[in-house]
Amino acid sequence: MNHSTIPFNNSYARLPERMFSHQLPEQATAPELIQANRALAESLGIDADWLGSSDGIATIAGNLIPDGAEPIATAYAGHQFGSWNPQLGDGRAVLLGEVLDKQGQRYDLQLKGSGRTPYSRGGDGRAPLGPVLREYILSEAMAVLGVPTTRALAAVTTGDSVYREERLPGAVLARVAQSHIRVGTFQYFASRNDLDALQDLSQHVINRHFPLAAKAENPILALLQSVITAQATLIARWQLIGFIHGVMNTDNMLLCGETVDYGPCAFMDEFNADSVFSSIDQAGRYSYRSQPAIAHWNLACFAQTLIPLLHADEEQAVAMAQQAVDAYAGQFLAAHERGMGEKLGLQLDGEEDEALVQELLRLMTETSSDFTLVFRRLADLACPDSDQAPVSDLFEFTPAWDSWLEQWLARSLRDPRPAIERQNLMYRVSPVFIPRNHLVEAAIIAATRENDFSVFQQLLDVLSDPFSYRPAQAAYATPPRPEQVVRQTFCGT
Repeated sequence: MNHSTIPFNNSYARLPERMFSHQLPEQATAPELIQANRALAESLGIDADWLGSSDGIATIAGNLIPDGAEPIATAYAGHQFGSWNPQLGDGRAVLLGEVLDKQGQRYDLQLKGSGRTPYSRGGDGRAPLGPVLREYILSEAMAVLGVPTTRALAAVTTGDSVYREERLPGAVLARVAQSHIRVGTFQYFASRNDLDALQDLSQHVINRHFPLAAKAENPILALLQSVITAQATLIARWQLIGFIHGVMNTDNMLLCGETVDYGPCAFMDEFNADSVFSSIDQAGRYSYRSQPAIAHWNLACFAQTLIPLLHADEEQAVAMAQQAVDAYAGQFLAAHERGMGEKLGLQLDGEEDEALVQELLRLMTETSSDFTLVFRRLADLACPDSDQAPVSDLFEFTPAWDSWLEQWLARSLRDPRPAIERQNLMYRVSPVFIPRNHLVEAAIIAATRENDFSVFQQLLDVLSDPFSYRPAQAAYATPPRPEQVVRQTFCGT
């Protein structure tokens, strides 16, 4: 490979041109590197030293189009907060092309914040620095936490100002995803009754993400079932770490099952199932509690787009789609139960265990306990002789928990695995360091107002190892003081 280039291998650009628009990114005046993800670059076959060079920075900024790139902006539609919008598309992003990693897995390389496209709908297509830093921090944290997610390859400042409520520094994020094909991509063509495009798109998604579906008796049904399974697993993982996406529109649900668009997202501090952080979600449509049901609704929208392809008889097609979508709830609940069992060090089974979990959630709500630290402290208590540093200096259970803790410990004794084995599993799924809202906000403020990126870089460093408690870094695991609480997050458009 020529180390001055990116090893592109494009496939979406080979699809019919009504699925996208050829679009060059806009030039940045004076780009400077914020951060390059060296490990991710190397896994993609991109020379990490090149990525940080003047040519690499120019590429991320959109000033240099490397050989093999075919920049496009893709078309899609979507339901936004339940309201249908037939024309969305990449309004501030350009897909440079696709890269095959060292295992042969295909990834999109997209520049977010790179200027206007035919889908910008009057917007400037630019990204302020704050949302770029938020997405870099959150997406990389999610990856280390084991949640399927888009990744941040690099971020640069542009040297240009972006005007929102105020003048802000501009930035571009280089985002990597298995693909950016959304429920809304299918909705775009279904709403136009473009069956040829739906067929081409379905075949592309099957080939790219779900090759086993091609061998099924009904590949389109297998595609639908595969997407449903991927989303059921994904949403369960969100719930198990207290993550609130904040804007679960159908255009923000990737069919590959990765988390995308870290706009008004947040991790809960105090547990409250009705938590909403998005400044634009006045009705709480996308609250923590609502996420599993909203995913179900989005998947029903996806299924509806496939009805013309599922079966020649519409009634049979609808029945097949309904049956597939109805399977979602059971898959989500099973994935969530498995994950909750891991966090409690138990193999959950039966009504008694379900009651134990429900009482846990009730106590967490009643005592306003920190979601992350509750599970981490339980891991400490699973085997008190562990050599792992406990978080008792950050969180301890109050007497209100005594009865529940007795029940949990008694139930733990009936688990056949050794205590240390159960504890090690609990530590592996219960992080101590998460991207808490006040820490993310502090990093954004330092960079935006003072041009100080050290707070951002230190936070990234701590979050790169979220499961090992290091008392010297206790400040990064401590819930916010009342004056530090961040109650609203913003989408950054």
